[in-house]
Amino acid sequence: MATEKFEVVHDAPMLVGESAIWHEVESALYWVDIEGLTVNRLHAASGKFSSWKMGSNPSALAIDDNNCLVVATRNGLIRLNSTDGSETPIADAPYDPSKVRFNDGRVDPAGRFWIGTMYEPRDQPAAEMYVLDRDQLRCAWRGGMTNSNGLAWSLDGRTMFHADTTTHRIDCYDFDVATGEQSNRRTIVTFASDKTAPDYGGRPDGATIDAEGMYWVAMFEGGRVLRIAPNGEIVRELKLPVRCPTSVCFGGPDLRTLYITSASHGRSSEEIAQYPLTGKVLAIKLDVAGRVEPEYAI
Repeated sequence: MATEKFEVVHDAPMLVGESAIWHEVESALYWVDIEGLTVNRLHAASGKFSSWKMGSNPSALAIDDNNCLVVATRNGLIRLNSTDGSETPIADAPYDPSKVRFNDGRVDPAGRFWIGTMYEPRDQPAAEMYVLDRDQLRCAWRGGMTNSNGLAWSLDGRTMFHADTTTHRIDCYDFDVATGEQSNRRTIVTFASDKTAPDYGGRPDGATIDAEGMYWVAMFEGGRVLRIAPNGEIVRELKLPVRCPTSVCFGGPDLRTLYITSASHGRSSEEIAQYPLTGKVLAIKLDVAGRVEPEYAI
């Protein structure tokens, strides 16, 4: 069990909580419940909670420069106005939704929204990476991954981080901020894949970067969050009171609160009994700050 001090910031368990993101203007935490079909908001100071039901699985969020949300759903990309709840279509899904859905996404330093997919049959590395640039959607690359996750950018924007959860691998690329082109893929960490091993530590899921340029990643089924240096060295481990963390983000007035979403969907009754906070949204105060996430540029 965890030795760190965690706060439960939202007590109702999510089925698959994901895509935690801090809205600086609203001083609010947003996240999705993929299987619960909701986009959720919690105002940190007041504790006021709001939720919007989506027509298909939401998986990734971006805040645009008009303070609306861009939501990646199974059936496509929409703009959600959190003031009045109105939805505006942006782009239809560019894949077969019976086999594929959007998964993790982040905004790059130039304001493009990158969203990878999950190939749900998981029998081949057939996932894809898409980029939404001024509401125009294009494919950046195809294949080489099955469950796209862990997108983040270095402080100078010249390195793009990416994880393929299925292969337990974290890669990075050289990144050209001006063009959005990525090159020179190299693997910085590959985690053990034997789930029956007593020291199995999980596989990489959602991630973020702190103000010192370190990569924080949720380790699904590993019950931990790792802080990883750009060279792949693990420099800190947070042991969690949940086994399946899914995403992380920094927030709060000083950006020193790490928020962590988790999943309860498909978890055994034995696991939930052992980890009664399963599916809940957690927070922990840290001695390192995050940074403000870039906005999606309309």
